[in-house]
Amino acid sequence: MYDLGKTSRILFVLLEGRHGGNEIGPCMDGDDPDSSKGLNQMKIGKPPRNISVIRHCASSVLLVDSAEIDLDREPASLPSLLDGQAKFLPTFRSGSCSEIGPKTSMEDEHICIDNLVDHLGSGADFPAHGAFYGVFDGHGGTDAAYFVRNNLLKFIVEDEHFPACVEKATENAFFMADHAFADSRSLDCSSGTTALAAIIFGRTMLIANAGDCRAVLGKRGRAIELSRDHKPNCSTERLRIEELGGSVSDGYLNGQLSVSRALGDWHMKGPKNSSSPLTAEPELKQATLTEEDEFLIMGCDGLWDVMSSQCAVTIVRKELMSHNDPERCSRELVREALKRNSCDNLTVVVVCFSPNPPPRIEIPKTRVRRSISLEGLHLLQGVLDGNA
Repeated sequence: MYDLGKTSRILFVLLEGRHGGNEIGPCMDGDDPDSSKGLNQMKIGKPPRNISVIRHCASSVLLVDSAEIDLDREPASLPSLLDGQAKFLPTFRSGSCSEIGPKTSMEDEHICIDNLVDHLGSGADFPAHGAFYGVFDGHGGTDAAYFVRNNLLKFIVEDEHFPACVEKATENAFFMADHAFADSRSLDCSSGTTALAAIIFGRTMLIANAGDCRAVLGKRGRAIELSRDHKPNCSTERLRIEELGGSVSDGYLNGQLSVSRALGDWHMKGPKNSSSPLTAEPELKQATLTEEDEFLIMGCDGLWDVMSSQCAVTIVRKELMSHNDPERCSRELVREALKRNSCDNLTVVVVCFSPNPPPRIEIPKTRVRRSISLEGLHLLQGVLDGNA
């Protein structure tokens, strides 16, 4: 006689814990598990078609509320909800918020231009409708951030490579702004600033970054980082610094500065056009916007010191679905950063690429299937044979 209690316990263990090896799919219900046909199949190592296994199946669609999403967890990759991406043309609307935070002075600057033609005049030579945004995190005073905020776009559009090669024009503009600031006699050239800029024409967005501000794209709820924080401890930055004769001590460049790229700080750079461990050279990244790209977050390190990129994207998406106001989104990010005890100035810019709020994300439930491995079937057969 079979010991049914022992057999059922072993079968339960196999179903719950043995998923490796050659998996056997679900079987038809209602067949007789004691038939000789099933045992013969097990003896020759083939999957039996008559032993039912535990199954969990679901085909319904779950509509996820943003409030239920873990702020720091990246949602699963989803297919595009719309076709015809080549026809997509973004519109631009933005909001910003700056707070002094716990510091005694405010050294941040930012700029938001949703329509470059309106800002610069209809005579400007643009390849498509465009926008420009920037965040500038100053240190050692306000002069550098203020100067770069007011002049960087001018240097871009006046460069000889604009608009044929926006990347080259933008890179040149960073150096031009840095050198022009050094030549200004009325400003303190020992002050410095990081610079993060986004220039958009049609569906093409160029991110230029020098320093530790960060640009993050919200793509159907996922956070896509479009810039890299330039910290002296970063392996590639440390290598560049040391090759140029600099040093990194406790995360500081030459023991003085917590970023490895910045405009200004001419007391650390030496003569113009000379190689220096501290550089104004921006790191560029270009992206082509699609329907899935919902918004861009640009923030200084006061935000990112206390919040992950995914958390920020989740907060902004939830807020946009509630009120569709990018300025209120930026205020909410600043409020949340202060609640998390950020110890720096805070500046956040949120740029939306559609007039509509983000759609609810439809996530199909995954089909879960339990099955027995071939090794498990052999073990079960041995138990059954031993009890026969």
